[in-house]
Amino acid sequence: MSYRIIDTSPLESAAKPLVDALQLEYATRYSESRRDSAASAAEELARYPAELFAPPEGAFILMERDGATIGGGAFKRYDAHTAELKRIWTHADHRRQGLARRVVEEMEARALRQGYRRVYLTTGFKQPEAWGLYIDSGYVPLFDRSIAPEIHVHLPFAKDLLNPQSIETLDDLRAREPLGAHR
Repeated sequence: MSYRIIDTSPLESAAKPLVDALQLEYATRYSESRRDSAASAAEELARYPAELFAPPEGAFILMERDGATIGGGAFKRYDAHTAELKRIWTHADHRRQGLARRVVEEMEARALRQGYRRVYLTTGFKQPEAWGLYIDSGYVPLFDRSIAPEIHVHLPFAKDLLNPQSIETLDDLRAREPLGAHR
């Protein structure tokens, strides 16, 4: 099954299905651990202005099949050498087809073209599918895996795009304590 990748903005109407579905997914997954998970999810998705996801420092893509948005993702500048992945998503009806991995690959390629050498991201403790995707895509967990994920709340991962086997180039991104431990 074919799809097409479109470089766009989170403000475009074609991005609405991605943003709406992410908000619903975050609210649903975290309903037991966040008092007002719907408001929290909306706040998270509105936290960054759309301009941060535009070239030359960012990117926002959608994956479309037969005119429908089935996936997408974004990145923004984290530091001078590092892009931060955000909003990686695949429609529930299209999961387990390798589409999220393709979105990550597209984000990495754009980050390299835009001069970044590393990628950083965080994902939630209730998103084991995402952990698997990132580990399978060569990302290094930057947190103490012997501690229960819910203690960390946010699970950081990173990858050196120029030398994916190198982990020492990621040390400055490593969590010094569980993220969210002092919330």
